[in-house]
Amino acid sequence: MSISKEGFSVYPVIVPAKYSLRSFNFYLLEEAGSLSLIDAGINSEECWEYFMQTMNENGFTLHDLTRIIITHNHEDHVGLINRISSIKEIPLYAHQESIHRLKRDKGFFSLRIEFFDQLYREMGCGAAGEQQVQKLKDAVRKNEKNRIQTDIVTFAEADRIAGLQVIETPGHSPDHVVLLHEQKKCLFAGDHLISHISSNALVEPDRDGERILTLVEYVDSLKKCLQLDVEILYPGHGELINNHKELITKRLHRIDEKAERILRLIQSGISTANQLAYTYYKGKYESQFPLVMSDIIGHLDYLETQHKVQKEVKDGVWHYYAYGKPIKSTK
Repeated sequence: MSISKEGFSVYPVIVPAKYSLRSFNFYLLEEAGSLSLIDAGINSEECWEYFMQTMNENGFTLHDLTRIIITHNHEDHVGLINRISSIKEIPLYAHQESIHRLKRDKGFFSLRIEFFDQLYREMGCGAAGEQQVQKLKDAVRKNEKNRIQTDIVTFAEADRIAGLQVIETPGHSPDHVVLLHEQKKCLFAGDHLISHISSNALVEPDRDGERILTLVEYVDSLKKCLQLDVEILYPGHGELINNHKELITKRLHRIDEKAERILRLIQSGISTANQLAYTYYKGKYESQFPLVMSDIIGHLDYLETQHKVQKEVKDGVWHYYAYGKPIKSTK
């Protein structure tokens, strides 16, 4: 399936996925004699076969590729980069904030483990938090082999890439961007917007180990994209999107709705992020612990910036209260 208009062609690579993602999507973009790969799927033999099939069906080989551009650093968007670059040396374009993650910088990942260890303790997560920190330590060792081998060119070094305007959209990840083709009115959106599920604004530290207010950033990024004149949006998962303004408005409304539900739980007397996560998500608390905690913490940050909640620390754990409730002391 290709989408063409006046010398501009997009060839989607759609790889079936289990569970809620439905598919891993990445795209070949052909324009003005160049062929760009936007995102690079997941590192699996099935994904490689779908990619090569799409290339072959449209008369391309790997040697026709001009560049790879990624929307963010997550493993299901960069999976085939090393395999491609081992066959052909090709420039990889990414956000500056992608580099230490893609290169598996040991100092940063050590800092990241310390960040989550402290975060889960401060949010009252107890044994569940300790287990997740151990998983993070195991993942660092396991994922060392996924270090991106090729050199990375940052977006700051190029005004436009392949006729695409790079727009920073942090939230789902600190390095997330979307790629706009103004003339063709299309947007390569990565995981910024997905038609059938909400995109998680995953809690992350910055390079100094400070917590990024990811949901707050994500809301700002959604509002930024709401202003774009776009007819078709190419997402990282699921179906192509033709109604991005309607969908963004819906996502913003749901974020506010969830924040209000969490606020009501706080007003009922539930005060820690861990208690809120356990109460709000029930069975998903154990099976999806890092996603659940990230979501609750993000909404607490969001409520705090709106001056709807305030917090105090007791015995090393943050407790949240509806704004205006007197806080007696901080220990």
